[in-house]
Amino acid sequence: MTSMRTFAEPAGSAGADGTVVGENLSLPLFRSLSGVLAGHPYLKVVVDRQEQTWHLLDTAVHPFHVNYVATRILGIDLDELDARLDAFNASVYTDPQRRFLLGILSLHTDEDADGNQRPFLVLETTEADTMHGELLEEFYTFIRARLDGRLPLLLKPANHGQEHELASVSDVLVPRILSHQLFGNRRRTALNTGEAVGRLRYFRSPEEYREAVGELGWSDIVAMDCVPDDVPRVAGFINAAPITPLSHTNVLATGWSIPNAIVRDLDRLIEPDKLNGAWVRYTVREDEIALAPLSSPPDLEVPAWHQQRVPLEPPLLEDAPALALDRLRRTDQDRYGTKAANLGELHHVLDSRTADLTAFYGRARPPRSDLYGHLASRLGTADRDPGALREAAAAFVARTVAAPEGVALPFSLQHRFLISSPAIQQALGKLKMALELSALEMVDPLCLHLQHLIRETPLPDDVTRQITQAFPDHLDPEHRLVVRSSSNAEDLPGFSAAGVYESITKVHGTDELLAAVREVWASLLSPRSVHLRRQAGISLDDTYMGVIIQRYSPADLGGVLVTCNPTNRDDFRNVYINCTPGSPEQVVDGTALPLQYLYNTVEGGGRTVALGSSREDLPRPTRDGLADLALVGRLLQSHFGGEDGGPLDIEWLMTAQEGFRLVQIRPYAL
Repeated sequence: MTSMRTFAEPAGSAGADGTVVGENLSLPLFRSLSGVLAGHPYLKVVVDRQEQTWHLLDTAVHPFHVNYVATRILGIDLDELDARLDAFNASVYTDPQRRFLLGILSLHTDEDADGNQRPFLVLETTEADTMHGELLEEFYTFIRARLDGRLPLLLKPANHGQEHELASVSDVLVPRILSHQLFGNRRRTALNTGEAVGRLRYFRSPEEYREAVGELGWSDIVAMDCVPDDVPRVAGFINAAPITPLSHTNVLATGWSIPNAIVRDLDRLIEPDKLNGAWVRYTVREDEIALAPLSSPPDLEVPAWHQQRVPLEPPLLEDAPALALDRLRRTDQDRYGTKAANLGELHHVLDSRTADLTAFYGRARPPRSDLYGHLASRLGTADRDPGALREAAAAFVARTVAAPEGVALPFSLQHRFLISSPAIQQALGKLKMALELSALEMVDPLCLHLQHLIRETPLPDDVTRQITQAFPDHLDPEHRLVVRSSSNAEDLPGFSAAGVYESITKVHGTDELLAAVREVWASLLSPRSVHLRRQAGISLDDTYMGVIIQRYSPADLGGVLVTCNPTNRDDFRNVYINCTPGSPEQVVDGTALPLQYLYNTVEGGGRTVALGSSREDLPRPTRDGLADLALVGRLLQSHFGGEDGGPLDIEWLMTAQEGFRLVQIRPYAL
C-alpha cells in the first residue's frame, strides 16, 4: 500500500463535514451520520489497520468508500484515482494484506417476548469484497470494541465466499446473520416502485376476489394475500403474502408500470383508517410503502395505455413446414412466433459461435472505458483483447448451457384449422364485431364459446398429419411431451404477455398431443388475453399462435433468471436467479416460493437473498454452477437485448446428467 501522509482528521475528532475519526459509536451519533438504504438507517465505516483507528463517514457527503480513502486519507486526487481505479479497488477489496477494511453498519430492530422493539446493528462489507476468515473476525472485533455495549452487533457475510470463510470461525466470537435471515421476514418489501391514485379493493379470500373481478377497472388498486395471475389491468397491486419479483404478476406490474409491494401487515395498514373501498394515494419506493387516504374522489384522467398501440408485424400465413427449433432464426417470428424464433436463434448462437457476446462489457461506464478486464476475470483468462474475449465468451456459453430440442408448428397450421370450420369462423366474426363496437359485455361469453369450439372441432386430416409427423419418434405413450405457446403477440415492447397463454407440460401419445395443440391455440382467444391485447391496441386479425413441441426432461432444479436486479434498476452488476426443485413453471406460476439469488457479473461473487419454501440453501457446487449460469445470461444479453442491450428473462432447468438447458429466452420488461 501507498505510504502517503494522512489527510483525515486526527483520532478522536470530527471533520468539518461531520465525518468522525476514532470515536466510539453511540446510537445518537449513528443517527446523526446515517442515511437510508433499502429502508434502513446506515453509515459507512473505514478501518485503518495501519493507524489502528476508524472513520465514520457522513453518508450524505461521502457516498463512496474508495473516494474517501483516496482523497481524505491518502491524498490522491480523483483524476489520479480514476486513472488506476481497478488497481486501487483491488488494493482495498481483494488484497489479503490490505491496509483498509471497508464496510457498512445498518440499524435494524426485532421484538422481544413482550413485543418491545430492540435495536441492533449489522456489519457487512461490499458485495465484491473477498475478506478471508481472519480478516472478517478482525473487522468484527475491531468495531465491536468501539460500539456502545448495549447495542448488539451481528456480521452479515456479503457473499457466498465469505459464508464459506466464516464456517471455520466460532459464531460466539463473531455472531452473524445471513441475508435471507435479515430480510426474509421484513414486513414491507418494494417489488415495483411507483405511485398510483385509485380506489383500494381489499379481498380477504380468492372467492371474494372471484365474485368481484368482473367489476375491477383501471382505477382500482387490488390488495389481497396473493394477487392472481389472471388479474385484469388495474392501477396497483398489494400482496400480503411473500412472492418473488419474478412472479407473473410482478412481471405484469413492471410491464404496466404500476406499483407493487409485499405488505405483510396489510390488515394493520388498512383497517385503522378503514381504507377498503376508499380513494387512496399508493406509494412504493425502496424505502417507503404507504397508503394515504384522499379527502375526496380525485379527478382522474384516462391512462395513456387506453390509447396505446403496440406495433405488431403482420403474420405470414402461407403454408410453412413444421421445423426443428435448431433450423429457426430470430427472423422467423412472423411464421412461428417469438418464443420459437428466439430458441432457434439460441441454437444458432451456441452452434456457430460467431455472435459477439461481449457487447455489455464493451460499453463505457465512466470512469472506465470498458469492463473487458472484469470479463476476462470472470472467464478466467488474462487476455483482454476484444477478439480473444469474444472467442472465450462464446466457448464458455456453449459449454455451460444447451438449447432445447423440439419442433415448431407454424401459424399456417392454426390458420388452416380455423378456416376449416364454418362455426369457428362465424363465432370469430361475432367476437370481432363486439370488439369493434366496444360491446364488452359480449366479449367474455363469445371468447368462452370460441375456446369450446376450438377444443371440440376435429382437425382436418392434413393438419393432423403435419402435427403427428413433426415429432414421430416421441408419440409413444411412454414418452412425455411438453407443448408450449409461441404467439406473435408476446415478448413485445410494451406487451410481455407473461402467463397469458397456455403451455401443457404433461402430454403422452397422439391423442393428448392433438388436444394439447388445440388447447394452446384456444388460449389465444381466452377472455383475458383478448382484453389485454385490446388494451394494447393489438388487433385480433393480426394475432396468431404457433406451437412448440418438446421432449420432457425431468429437472433436478428449475427456475428463471433476469439479467438485472428487478428491485434496483440502477444496479448493472447483478443477475437475479429464482429456482426450485423441479420445473421452472413452479417459479413463475407461484406454486412454490423459490430460492432467490443475486450474482455479480462484474466483480464476481453471489449471495442468497431468500430461501423461499426451502429449509436450507443449495449446496455450494450448485450455487457455483448458478454463478456460471448468471454469467451466461449476461453474455446472451449482448446478442438478444436489442440495440440498447436490454435485460433478458430466461427460463432454465438443470439435470445431473445434462447440466443447464435454457427453455425460453425473451426481453424482460423494466
